[in-house]
Amino acid sequence: MPDTLPTYTCLLYDVRPDGVATITLNRPDVFNAFNDPQSYELQDALKQVARDARVRAVVLTGAGRAFCSGQDLKSATSGEKRSFYDSLHKRYNPIIRAMRALPKPIICRLNGVAAGAGCSLALACDAIVASAEASLIEVFINIGLVPDSGSSYFLPRLVGSLKAFELCALGSKVPADEALRLGLVNQVVPADQLDEAAYGLAARYAAAPTKSIGLIKQMLNKSGAATLDQMLDYEALCQQIAGESEDYQEGVRAFAEKRKPAFKGQ
Repeated sequence: MPDTLPTYTCLLYDVRPDGVATITLNRPDVFNAFNDPQSYELQDALKQVARDARVRAVVLTGAGRAFCSGQDLKSATSGEKRSFYDSLHKRYNPIIRAMRALPKPIICRLNGVAAGAGCSLALACDAIVASAEASLIEVFINIGLVPDSGSSYFLPRLVGSLKAFELCALGSKVPADEALRLGLVNQVVPADQLDEAAYGLAARYAAAPTKSIGLIKQMLNKSGAATLDQMLDYEALCQQIAGESEDYQEGVRAFAEKRKPAFKGQ
């Protein structure tokens, strides 16, 4: 468990007493667009929350008016020619993999636009609480590119292949209310209620059996490419692991004693 919180140049990082960590993309002057330092710092921040036993839920958000506008195109066009392939494998793909592998819930506090890789980043979260002023857009097509950072995986699973093709091929902006209707976000609230809603949900997850939450993430990640028989076997394995946890013992005691369980995430 780290004694001090890490400091970054492009991120803000904080851990609250209730076990909720906040990672804030902090380049508001460019709508939190990704440059190299921000992408590598986010990789490190995800490693921090993974190994910090205090952290039982994560809120991911952006500073200022935007969540994340994707790649910083000014940064990308300066200097020598870049390899898209290398950039994705070194910068973006490790972020998405770390988010999906993190055995703790990640709540997206969607405070503004999430575009391009920023949209992928939001969709990689486990839950999205959106401001009524927020929006999502698969903007890649507008500069002659294709979706990356996991959008081609997450989007059709959320909205179906026909709608996913439309959103990707037309680059259509999806306002928060439509995103809710499509199943892209969990909740939409007025901007002045966003903190209450996002951190209220995060606190609920932080008080839950963390090991079970992590197992649920693993099961749902696996289910997309597994057969029913494979998932039945995997459920049995995960249930055995959950059944050996301290939180399971606490849950059974609390049920017998007719009280609310006090889970410790162990």
